[in-house]
Amino acid sequence: MKEPWSSAAPARRKLLAPILPMLFFVLLLGMGNTLKTPGAALWRAAPEFWIYPLQTLLGAGLLIYFRREYEFHRLRRPVFATAIALLVFILWIAPQQFFRFPARVVGFNPDIFAAEPALYWTTLAARFLRLVVVVPLIEEVFWRGFLLRYLITEKFETVPFGDFSWLSFAIVTLAFGFSHSIADWPAAFITGALYNVVAYRTKSLSSCVLAHGLTNLALGLWIVATKQWGFW
Repeated sequence: MKEPWSSAAPARRKLLAPILPMLFFVLLLGMGNTLKTPGAALWRAAPEFWIYPLQTLLGAGLLIYFRREYEFHRLRRPVFATAIALLVFILWIAPQQFFRFPARVVGFNPDIFAAEPALYWTTLAARFLRLVVVVPLIEEVFWRGFLLRYLITEKFETVPFGDFSWLSFAIVTLAFGFSHSIADWPAAFITGALYNVVAYRTKSLSSCVLAHGLTNLALGLWIVATKQWGFW
C-alpha cells in the first residue's frame, strides 16, 4: 500500500515546487489590494509596506525549500538575454519617457520614511530584493520553467526546457500579460513573448531569470530616479 504514495509523492512535489511560490505571492498581493483603505492607519492605507516584505520572505523561503526541484541550467547567451532585458525596460518606460503619457507617481513611495534614514534604506533594499531577485525567480520558474512546458504535456518534467509549441507560447504570453495591471498590459504582453523567446533561444532558465532580473533592476533604478512609484 505504500508504493503508490511513495511513487506519487515526488511527482506531487515537482508540481507544487513551481506553483506554490507563485500562488502565495499572488494571494498576498490580492490581500494587500483588499485591505487597502485610504485615510486609515499606514498598515491599511498602504499595506504594500508590509505585504511586499512578507511576499519576499515567504517567496524566498519556498524557493529554498523546493530548490532541489528546480533545474536552472547553465547560463547561455548572456549578451542576448541582456539585450532583451534592456529592450523590455525601454518598452515599459516608453509611454512616459517618449510619448508624454501622464507620469505614474502614485504607488509604493519609500520617501515617506525620508526622515528616518535607517528605515528608508531598509525599505528600499527590501523592495529591490523583491523586485530584482525574488520576483524574477518565482515568475520564471512558474511561467517559463513550468507552464510553458506543462501546456505541451502534463508530464512537464519530460519536456526539454525551451521546446516550442504555439499553444503554450500563446497562452503563457497572454497569461503573463493579464497578470499585470491594465495600464501595463501592452508592455506586459510583449514582455511575456520576449521572455519566451529567451527560453527558446537559450534553452536555459538561468538566462530567463537573468533577463527578467536585469529588466527589473533597470526599471527599479529608473523609478527611484524619476519618482514614478506607480511602476513598482
